[in-house]
Amino acid sequence: MLDDTDQRLLAALQKNAHLTAQQLGEQLNLSASQAGRRRQRLEAAGIIRNYAARLDARKLGLTVQAFVQVQLSTHDPAQAKSFNRLITTRPEIISAWTLTGDADLLLRIYTEDLAALNSLIHEVLLPHAAVSRVHSQIVMDQVKADAGLPM
Repeated sequence: MLDDTDQRLLAALQKNAHLTAQQLGEQLNLSASQAGRRRQRLEAAGIIRNYAARLDARKLGLTVQAFVQVQLSTHDPAQAKSFNRLITTRPEIISAWTLTGDADLLLRIYTEDLAALNSLIHEVLLPHAAVSRVHSQIVMDQVKADAGLPM
């Protein structure tokens, strides 16, 4: 479905979503209107889901990043749904994945400090009826920044 030009357009937008149709056209050797139509088609198809700014967590006072593995004590659909609702309401939890293996979920969390992370784990996550165990890993340094999808 995607041709080489679409893939190059997507790669360019992943690097800089502010590119105008004129700038995209110049990079892709297309007219601005052709580049704009291609972008609109990719948006309409849901390939481009949204545009967002990448913020600097440290400059916003979020000095602790952690990955938290959660093992559920039950896989009862109602309990799992309740826990999923809980994690979607917490702004500190920026992403969550269900997994195979020992952990049922992996949460990516940003907090102001270790005390805030401790509070989130011990006062919010662990008390939930569906949670059996939590294992946290504190990020010391990020070797590679979050990147776009491979194109």
